[in-house]
Amino acid sequence: MVRTKKLAIPETPQVKLAGIIKSARDTMRKDAGLNGDLDRIPQLAWLLFLKAFDGLELNREVTASDFQPAIESPYRWRDWAADPNGPTGEALLKFVNTKLLPYLRGLSGVGSHDPRDVLAAVFKETNNRMLSGYLLRDVINKVNEINFASADDIHTMAHLYETMLREVRDAAGDSGEFYTPRPVIRFMVQQVDPQLGEVILDPACGTGGFLVEALEHLSPKVKTAQQRRTLHNNLRGIEKKPLPYLLGMMNLVLHEIGQPNIVRGNALARPITQISKKERVDVILTNPPFGGEEERSIQSNFPANMQTDETAWLFLQLVIRQLKEGGRCGIVVPNGILFGEGVGARIKKQLLTECNLHTVVRLPEGAFAPYTDIAANLMFFEKTGRTKEVWFFETPPPEGRKKYSKTKPMRFEEFHTCQAWWQEREETERAWRVSIADIEANGYNLDLRNPNRPDDLSHRPPEELVAELIETERAALRLLETLQEELGMANG
Repeated sequence: MVRTKKLAIPETPQVKLAGIIKSARDTMRKDAGLNGDLDRIPQLAWLLFLKAFDGLELNREVTASDFQPAIESPYRWRDWAADPNGPTGEALLKFVNTKLLPYLRGLSGVGSHDPRDVLAAVFKETNNRMLSGYLLRDVINKVNEINFASADDIHTMAHLYETMLREVRDAAGDSGEFYTPRPVIRFMVQQVDPQLGEVILDPACGTGGFLVEALEHLSPKVKTAQQRRTLHNNLRGIEKKPLPYLLGMMNLVLHEIGQPNIVRGNALARPITQISKKERVDVILTNPPFGGEEERSIQSNFPANMQTDETAWLFLQLVIRQLKEGGRCGIVVPNGILFGEGVGARIKKQLLTECNLHTVVRLPEGAFAPYTDIAANLMFFEKTGRTKEVWFFETPPPEGRKKYSKTKPMRFEEFHTCQAWWQEREETERAWRVSIADIEANGYNLDLRNPNRPDDLSHRPPEELVAELIETERAALRLLETLQEELGMANG
């Protein structure tokens, strides 16, 4: 019998990195201080962040003539973490908990976008959650196997990191509202089409999905180092919660933005009238949280007749104010925004008066499943003056299915029909337009039924559905009463 020699299959960078990350997470599972992915992934994220940052610092030492280190010795990754036989056990825990993290939190920069301010903001609410210094050393040694000086490793790590972000979303439950499906993000960025030189803002940026997609959209157009620096500076975000802020900073660092321009804070925490013209931006792409409730102090930052505790309404006002003249916006909104009355109607009147709301894309049921079943819509508008008409486009669910699910999520290809329609618009089974006069006459209700698909119920106004149901019940009752009378006459 002749034995054939097995050919060794070369290990790809993605397979190797996936193995490293899996091994690190398996090690973390042994530590008593970590409970689930909501503990493990932030712990791994800040270690990856420091390793990646040190790689960027090493590159800057070589390329920048005026280089000043953001982290001094002995707090650089290369000083305490790079040696696999370095500090471990209690000595490592003591250094990390009592020296390293307090040092990073206490950094202070000079001037705007100083990396020391970035580090201080990232580590302000970051803690080491591991209890075993020996397991921590094992994890650090695994992270050391990643070469952040390699463009291939950075690119592959970025994709692996996005997988980890999805796992955080899965583990986060109700706190996962800041994650937007990647196909939705990509579609919105492509339709808004940001250009080099434009300032792009996400005032509720979460883990940085819109900013990263905008970066990838524009990177092929970059020709010079100065254009790249300007692009990185023009990608701006604000994030309120500490976990998505940390993950967002890491996400941008992994996409080679050394000093991410993300602010940790609540975008709504400032009187809206204080946003000056010079602070306004060219493009806003965002999926603000909805269903939340803001306290009175936040509501008081808005005009008295437009104050509400619904976060989505406040963000819509902020976006209108934050856009410069001629600016463009793509924003995710729940159905409640479309049919809202009272304060909601007044905010929509402002939107339709100051901006051209040219398109509303109605997403199918379950587009954000399993994190929420709330029907969502994508609104696209420009700050170019009063709306004259609004186009609506329904994105149908996949063939043979009523809704999306966790195991069968939305795919980017399902937006191709809408993209093909976008430039040469005409009414179809999926597309229709409504004049501003009709919208005003209807109390600024934008939750409008598709007149070209009379059988469609998915986005009918709730009051219309209830009225129809009542009328159906009444008709059934009348039939029963008639039948009762006829039976009574027959028996008489």
